Amino acid sequence: MSVARESTGGVQSLQRAFDLLERLADAGGEASLSELAGSSGLPLPTIHRLIRTLVTLGYVRQNSNRRYALGSRLIRLGEGASRQFGTWARPVLARLVDQVEETANLAVLDGDEVVYVAQVPSRHSMRMFTEVGRRLLPHATGVGKAMLSQLPRDEVRALLARTGLPAYTPNTITDVDELLASLDRVAEQGYALDESEQELGVRCVAVPLRGAPTLAAVSVSGPDSRLTKDSVTRILPTLLTTATLLTTESPTSNARESNVQST
Repeated sequence: MSVARESTGGVQSLQRAFDLLERLADAGGEASLSELAGSSGLPLPTIHRLIRTLVTLGYVRQNSNRRYALGSRLIRLGEGASRQFGTWARPVLARLVDQVEETANLAVLDGDEVVYVAQVPSRHSMRMFTEVGRRLLPHATGVGKAMLSQLPRDEVRALLARTGLPAYTPNTITDVDELLASLDRVAEQGYALDESEQELGVRCVAVPLRGAPTLAAVSVSGPDSRLTKDSVTRILPTLLTTATLLTTESPTSNARESNVQST
């Protein structure tokens, strides 16, 4: 009986520790013990014990102002997870490129930023290239808008309040209400467009990975002279099929199915 109690307590402590890490991330990466107690509802002694353990392990650090921040050891885990996700997705993106003949991208929402985790470039001499690992604000990208469309609007407003809506080109949407209205259209039609909003002369069409374990989107991008609106209409069904494949055939999805079958 004591083993069962220890096991249950250990699982609960693990859940609480991860919850505190996520609350630190939601707070912008830094918070005080009292702020964590207020957002989590946990007693201060419990939070202090868990935070001290996370500090010892390097997943949290204490700043000179006695506030706590996400630790550098999380970077290694995040980079490893991104590489694994990108490596698995690359053959799927390669098939998409073969079909549509334009660059394919996979991105996730990490905190308040879009992070590109995989890309397969087109074979055209003039093509789009985004470095894997690059971080961008979501409001000016197709993948970002596709992912934001899946969030409750109050969460989107809070994110935009933290990041702002800087203009990268004359086409960038810089008004919150206008962007929210565009996200409603994205949610209704099932895809998002970047009409030279991040970079002039570039068009991108993106769709969210519905049901994925994390917010993610897949996109096709290219010069707007070649990736015309007619081309977008033509490739959209293939892009939607790819999004479904990336969702249903991901390692995480397969693991969930194996767990269901074994129970």
